[in-house]
Formats: sequence, structure tokens, C-alpha cells
Amino acid sequence: MAMTVHVDVVSAEESIFSGLAEVVVVPGEMGELGIYPRHTALMTRIKPGSVRIKCPDQEREELIYVSGGMLEVQPSIVTILADTAIRGGDLDEARALEAKHAAEEAMKNRTSDIDYAQAQAELLEAIAQLRAIQHLRKQAGH
Repeated sequence: MAMTVHVDVVSAEESIFSGLAEVVVVPGEMGELGIYPRHTALMTRIKPGSVRIKCPDQEREELIYVSGGMLEVQPSIVTILADTAIRGGDLDEARALEAKHAAEEAMKNRTSDIDYAQAQAELLEAIAQLRAIQHLRKQAGH
């Protein structure tokens, strides 16, 4: 049996995932982080993107979209505290595309720097969701 680490992915609303993993890939603020069992302790912010979890004895990875939050790594446990977390299968492509277009329009028609920053954050989240959907499709062979 492969070495594993316990992973918890939690949002403000619910626990999204709790179980064992061989590896976890998280969208860190400075780039993707690959976390294996017995990883050194670390804490960092995460950015919008896909958390990929390779569970033992499963061919496909679990994919969870996160909109940002915090990552804590201990040698035997990985905790992801997400602002928002959505299981990959629950992502809505039409809604993400609509949010992307709305954010792009808001950036074009900005009335202040605050509006622009908010629109930019919404655009990044929509793009991250669309990338997660593309990854799921690729994984499913579509």
C-alpha cells in the first residue's frame, strides 16, 4: 500500500472532502504546490484554482475548485480552509462563462479603481472555474 496523508478540504459552508491521499496539488499564491506524505510543515495562502487529490486505489483524481483561502500542511495531515469550495462535478460551465463575461464588461466600464479590482478578482475566479472544468473533461477523456 502506498504512503498516504489525511486531507481535509473545508469551506465556510461545509466539509467538502475528508480522506486519505497519496498526493495533493494545491494552487498556492506563488505557484502549484505538490504535497506528499511526510511533507515539511507549512502554511500559505491559496489562490483561485483546482485542488487535485490522488486517492489510493482510484484511477481518477478528486478535483475541487477553491476560490482562495489558506493551506496548512503537517507531516500527517493537510488542511485546506477555502473561502468557497465546489466539487468538480458540481461546477456550472454556463454560469462560469457568464461570470467571466460580466467581469470583463465591468473592467471595461469601470467607474473607480475599487470596481476594477473587484471585477478583476471575479474574472480570475471565473477563469479558474473554467480551467477546472477543462481539467475534468480531459480526465474523463472528452
